Amino acid sequence: MITLRLDSELEQTINRVAHQTGLSKSELIRQSITDYIKKLDHPSAWELGNQIFGQYASGKGNLSQDRKSLVKEKISSKTHSKS
Repeated sequence: MITLRLDSELEQTINRVAHQTGLSKSELIRQSITDYIKKLDHPSAWELGNQIFGQYASGKGNLSQDRKSLVKEKISSKTHSKS
């Protein structure tokens, strides 16, 4: 058995969420701890790749806004290089 001290704000949040979900406070805390441990054992895709995301960026900050004109330019340059 574990005894733990919570600050009043966290305790109120636990009481509210337990009431909303129909769980006992103990069951809510057990499930929360179990989910947290599972998350540590199985990191998300973001957690696995966050060190390399953006590592090979183009340096252009306008790709999403100007995508149509950028694609047209790319196609146009390929078409003109073939001529």
